[in-house]
Amino acid sequence: MYDAIVVGARCAGSPTAMLLARKGYRVLLLDKASFPSDVVNGYYVQQTGSARLKHWGLLSRLHASNCPPLLTITFDFRDFSLTGCPPAADDVDEGYAPRRIVLDKILVDAAVEAGAELREGFAVEALLWEGDHVTGIRHRTKAGAAVAERARIVIGADGTNSIVARGVSADVYNATPALTCWYAAHWSGVPAQGVEFYRRDRRALIACYTNDGLTVVLVGCPYREFFEVRTDIEGNYLRSLDLASEFADRVRSGKREERFVGTADTANFFRRPFGPGWALVGDAGYHKDPSTAQGITDSFRDAELLSEAIDDGFSGRRLLADALADYEEKRNTAVMPMYDFTIQLANLEEPPAAETQQLLKALRGKPSETNRFLGVWSGTVPIPEFFAPENLRRIFEG
Repeated sequence: MYDAIVVGARCAGSPTAMLLARKGYRVLLLDKASFPSDVVNGYYVQQTGSARLKHWGLLSRLHASNCPPLLTITFDFRDFSLTGCPPAADDVDEGYAPRRIVLDKILVDAAVEAGAELREGFAVEALLWEGDHVTGIRHRTKAGAAVAERARIVIGADGTNSIVARGVSADVYNATPALTCWYAAHWSGVPAQGVEFYRRDRRALIACYTNDGLTVVLVGCPYREFFEVRTDIEGNYLRSLDLASEFADRVRSGKREERFVGTADTANFFRRPFGPGWALVGDAGYHKDPSTAQGITDSFRDAELLSEAIDDGFSGRRLLADALADYEEKRNTAVMPMYDFTIQLANLEEPPAAETQQLLKALRGKPSETNRFLGVWSGTVPIPEFFAPENLRRIFEG
């Protein structure tokens, strides 16, 4: 019997397994994929995420993967742009945009090195129950044999469509329907300066360097246009880039190295992340639009919060249910301001609100305040602090 079974071994599952294994727990880490493997999902690791990788002893591995650090962010709104460097997080001032085929392998290897047992190509079929308590998982091998594994807790780290969340009928709250859809491609020969974000009519355009000298270029559209966009992916993608002509010229001068990949899995929601014998972490427990690129960094934070809560419960320092309730509260307190901010930013149907446009224009020529605004996006400046009336008054009057 295991102390914990973690279902899903990517950006939430592997860190959770690693942290629990480092505390001495017996952990089984499962994923239906094999590693290294790619996934259509987020890229960017914000400064706070980089700081956690450093704390875990893994940032040097990411640095060695031929993934360049990203120090600047540019927001271009056609009439003007803001460029700066977000404040550092624990002396780490760089973000990264590693390919998931690289980052996830680093995280999986770290979990195994910590003592977690990894099973790849392992698709969970169902949860095991004793009364109202989850006690394990069931899997069926390719040969058709049923395999059951049991644990003190089963952790769903298997994304928005989590089989664990479905199996326990986890309550959903504070939900907002999907607002955007995205298509991305990797290009060679496309120069980029840090992270570039362009807001145009009903479009969001993003570019930054990733591994091996490639640039990832993403195009975001309103969700309701997804089925129309996919009828001519390349044409709509390139026409969207043309809304920022200089940017489009740079992309067109390069070479697309791989096929386009897209997603409309961008719903916004919270799930109750715990119950008798189970917990949820990462996108399985909470998800928001990728416009603010918080998903990977949030998963790292929540892996720490959950592993600490489980350790408090298993060690007897607290009742496990109380520790997990605190995990939910801490998670929600940490993410709620960014959740609301993201939903506003992700509404591509409308231009930014008038007060937002006034603020952005007021930041021009104020590099210190621009850096702090970019820190809001990167998570190093608290949203309530930046948008406090006295701070906004100082910006407008300065």
